[in-house]
Amino acid sequence: MSDDALTAKGVAPGNLAVITGGGDGIGLACAGRLIQRGLRVALIDINEQQLQAAKHTLEADGAASDAVVTCVADVTHRAEMVALASELTGQHGPVSVLMNNAAIARNPGNPWENPDDWDRLLNVNLGGVMNGVFAFLPAMVACGQPGVVINTGSKQGITRPPGNAAYNVSKTAILGYTEMLAHALRNTESCKVSAHLLVPGFTYTGMIRQFLPEKPEGAWWPEQVADYMLGSLAEGDFYILCPDNDVDRATDAKRIAWNAGDIIENRPALSRWHPDHAAHFETFMALE
Repeated sequence: MSDDALTAKGVAPGNLAVITGGGDGIGLACAGRLIQRGLRVALIDINEQQLQAAKHTLEADGAASDAVVTCVADVTHRAEMVALASELTGQHGPVSVLMNNAAIARNPGNPWENPDDWDRLLNVNLGGVMNGVFAFLPAMVACGQPGVVINTGSKQGITRPPGNAAYNVSKTAILGYTEMLAHALRNTESCKVSAHLLVPGFTYTGMIRQFLPEKPEGAWWPEQVADYMLGSLAEGDFYILCPDNDVDRATDAKRIAWNAGDIIENRPALSRWHPDHAAHFETFMALE
């Protein structure tokens, strides 16, 4: 990992990182790695108890008490996020790393069921990303300093396996939004901020732990995702597509290619799971 490349992007000692959903999992792991690089970190989460536990964990791992700021906030409330951004930058200076990571996975069922639950999931997962950008990014661009925006997506937003339609829709939207964001930033005169999409593989987070008390062998630890993310940022990658202990990059690439082929070949939607095409998919995956 190139320290110079990360420093050039604003991931540098003394700078401020803001992480939503920072109380646990990937957000907390990324906070730990950024603190190790000398950054200060502001963790935003709706769960105050979890935030305090996260701060204790980071300090127990060697973080100075003034290197970690905790902020209780609801990412679905735009005005609250805008006010928080003003407060944080006023007290701690400009933000160099913005990681929009807050998400929920509660499954509301089919696309025609439980509209209030659909609204809640989309408001957190997609709305939270957008509100983070609305609140923090204008000042990041205006200050003229290097910086990065990292939005946490999911492979479920790329290949969209059946099971949790609302979650897949939210992560698909984050993919498109972050692509548009990256394009807009690189075409903004004198802008030194770039956008990146973090796409974790199977990762053992609190979201998974509530269903699986012990880490499956196939899952990565959140710290592995954080390390991979920093390495990819140093390389300048937009799509930070993480493997895990079961799925390598080549397998991901073939699954993504098949998914795109549904449109090109005019196959049924999600043909990978369609009874008339599932065997064809397996044959495709077996090809060298």
